[in-house]
Amino acid sequence: MVMSGEKAGGGNGNGSVAGAVEEERAGVSASAQVPASAVAQASAQAPAQARVSLRERKKQLTYRAISDAAVAMFLERGFDKVSVAEVAAAADISKPTLFRYFPAKEDLALHRFADREDEAARVVGGRAPGASPLEALRRHFLAGLDRRDPATGLCDAPQVLAFHRLLYGTPSLVARLYAYQGRSEAALARALGGGVTARLAAGQVIAVLRILAEENWRRIDAGESADRVYAGAVQAAEEAFVQLRSGLEPEGRG
Repeated sequence: MVMSGEKAGGGNGNGSVAGAVEEERAGVSASAQVPASAVAQASAQAPAQARVSLRERKKQLTYRAISDAAVAMFLERGFDKVSVAEVAAAADISKPTLFRYFPAKEDLALHRFADREDEAARVVGGRAPGASPLEALRRHFLAGLDRRDPATGLCDAPQVLAFHRLLYGTPSLVARLYAYQGRSEAALARALGGGVTARLAAGQVIAVLRILAEENWRRIDAGESADRVYAGAVQAAEEAFVQLRSGLEPEGRG
């Protein structure tokens, strides 16, 4: 997928998805391409926690290799015209194996969203001393706008534009995206302490972030550049966070 702005393509260095899957099975890092003996030696010397981390990283590399290949096929031919069987064949794995990695076809396209499901929760959990959760989230979103993070909708890189058009032009992908956002909301509610009040707050925050991103994307899809949209996006974000802080009505109003 291209949510981080990278070009969609094959999984490992030579562009072979099957190679990335085989590397994960053999326990070799798809990105480092180091000899297996070196991996084994490092694993033997590393603490158990580090070994688990390495296995998880290999698993993520395989997820990404399959997802990137699937997205490239979806962009070329359309989501509905590519079958799961074709994606599995490109990855040289069976359909049952593919479904162990991705429970639904839509997840092949939305894998990067899954990587960011707990982002708002992590921002709240890792905020600076004295900073409120809302202020930490505000600063994080504004920083995303500044660096043209695709998650903010403020990115006009061609590959991101192509992916967003695929996403918003495919009803089943939009529906699946709402499920990811629901999990983001639940994670944020837990980070805010749980309970009904935390759930209400998390629901409002996630909705605001979604609407801001969609508005930025709408303007860019209409032909404006990210640089042109930037000032308005910052103003809209500031106003949205003021509204979150103050509520929908002034205090004391009946």
